Amino acid sequence: MDIHRIFTAKISRWTVLQIDIYLCIISVLLSFFLRFNFNVPLEAWDLLPFTISSTLSIKLILFYRYKPYAGIIRYTSIEDAKKIFTALTISFAFLVVFNLLIYTITGILLSHFSVLVMDYFITMLLMAAFRIVAKIAYFEYRLQNSKRINVIIFGAGEVGMMTKRTLTQYSGSSYNVVAFVDDDPKKSKNMIEGVQIHYANGNLGEFIQEKAVEEVIIAAAYITPKRKQEIVDICLSRGVKVRTIPPVEKWINGEFSLSQIKELRIEDILGRPSIKLDNILIKKQIEHKVVLVTGAAGSIGSEIARQLIALNPGLLLLLDQSESALHELSLDISEMTVKVNFEVILGDIRNTDRMKRVFERFKPQFVFHAAAYKHVPMIEENPTEAILTNIKGTKILADLSVKHGVDKFVMISTDKAVNPTNVMGASKRIAEIYIQSLNRWMEAEKKNSRFVTTRFGNVLGSNGSVIPRFKKQIAEGGPITVTHPEITRYFMTIPEAVQLVLEAGTMGNGGEIFLFDMGESVKIVDLAKKMIMLSGLTLGKDIQLVFTGLRPGEKLYEELLNDNENTIATHHPKIMKAKVREYEFSEVTKDVIELIKLFDAQDNDQVIVKMKQIVPEFISNNSIYEKLDKIVFEEKSVDM
Repeated sequence: MDIHRIFTAKISRWTVLQIDIYLCIISVLLSFFLRFNFNVPLEAWDLLPFTISSTLSIKLILFYRYKPYAGIIRYTSIEDAKKIFTALTISFAFLVVFNLLIYTITGILLSHFSVLVMDYFITMLLMAAFRIVAKIAYFEYRLQNSKRINVIIFGAGEVGMMTKRTLTQYSGSSYNVVAFVDDDPKKSKNMIEGVQIHYANGNLGEFIQEKAVEEVIIAAAYITPKRKQEIVDICLSRGVKVRTIPPVEKWINGEFSLSQIKELRIEDILGRPSIKLDNILIKKQIEHKVVLVTGAAGSIGSEIARQLIALNPGLLLLLDQSESALHELSLDISEMTVKVNFEVILGDIRNTDRMKRVFERFKPQFVFHAAAYKHVPMIEENPTEAILTNIKGTKILADLSVKHGVDKFVMISTDKAVNPTNVMGASKRIAEIYIQSLNRWMEAEKKNSRFVTTRFGNVLGSNGSVIPRFKKQIAEGGPITVTHPEITRYFMTIPEAVQLVLEAGTMGNGGEIFLFDMGESVKIVDLAKKMIMLSGLTLGKDIQLVFTGLRPGEKLYEELLNDNENTIATHHPKIMKAKVREYEFSEVTKDVIELIKLFDAQDNDQVIVKMKQIVPEFISNNSIYEKLDKIVFEEKSVDM
């Protein structure tokens, strides 16, 4: 066998066992000779065969039981050392008892006690040394015969140390950890397993360049998204790859492996610190209740369903019109560790008879209404469909909720409902108005059902959103298309958005429109550039970026409140309550019914004019319906 195969081949467990047996024989012989100071008297030679045979027999039985020979030598770990220690310790105890028993019965001492003690320690030393030497030889050979990648581990804590060990043990030594970097100055100049810790004092970029670093692994147990983004920006500006470690609670069976070191995603640096929720209050309202989620197969609806499961609802109703997506969600929930009683309902919220049947049969007590058409350009071209789904569908569900005494109805709205410039935003605003005015009427009638609206911006990774689109374009080699160089959007992770929906929905007393703290707006072109760099590509060389112009109805900047609105603080720092104009339910109902009836004529202009009359702040932008703003304005002037 050549030198390459000696250091890279996997030694079979039986070969390891044979070597361990030879080491045990050597240990017994050495212990025997040491006992007599290498001057063995003639009468003692008769004891040697008994000592060897009894020692080997008992050790083999314990080896078979604990299998210290079964581990892969080059990956020897603490667990392997525990197996060796356990097998040898128990075998030593058995040998002592066995010898005492024979001596008591026959008066013959088969093995000297001192020989057994020395053999115990020498065998343990030899077996451990064999594995350590083999491991060192393997990795030294790989170090000398492989091209190594210089790596910095950001985070000099427990997670960082485990990352270093994992890279060393399982990467074939293709990684050379040149340093740990940490934000804690107290750790500076200390060492972790022979690697020095450096303080990240603003010179990270120069340090990366000085050490010719090719990759940075963020392995800090606690790091803010802002700090993570700073590190990523420094790395990407120097063409350095960035990877990250998942939270400890997501490690497989509590163990960390090389496969869990992931490529950094754009979502990882756009996220924000985790949100604290009043889980006791939320669970109190949801537990054992029948809860209906509409649009359950969508990005938001499916996450609502998953988070509701932890709250132990009595029955979870999952309603959607998408057969395939609903089937996938059903399979996912069935395979979850936490079990829940749930029902899959294939149906359209626009179908009054179907929705009546759902409410009559299941009698939901809590409704989370996430079903909606949301894509601005698509709805701009098909406004009558928005009328049926976003307005009529909402009205059907809300009216049935009143009829069947639903405890609480939570509607998911959007920031595009504020000063809407497109049909989608206007349709959601009309739905908001209907829900809010209905709640006002319910209070006047002293009825118990309560209606709450939650309003937030774009969520990261939702179906059809910009990030999945950019990922697809990058995978296909580009170009990446951005509508306008100045366009910005607010972003929130799907779990974060849903957490706030649950919190706002349970805290609401009815009639509120809750707004979520969306953080800082993000420039879409910067988002695209960062995604290109995270993919290891160079803009202008490997992939192109093209500006296509604003789409119909699209805004440059999203808003969360219109000019006449302000906010009221709530007990949660990330949730605010909008103070908005209130409408009479009878007038709103009349207008909404008239609007829905316009569907039959399929006259888009009539539909849009009516929507603009209901929502005066609806001013079309970059749309064929801009011409209608003048008509509505003139009508208002005549009425005045």
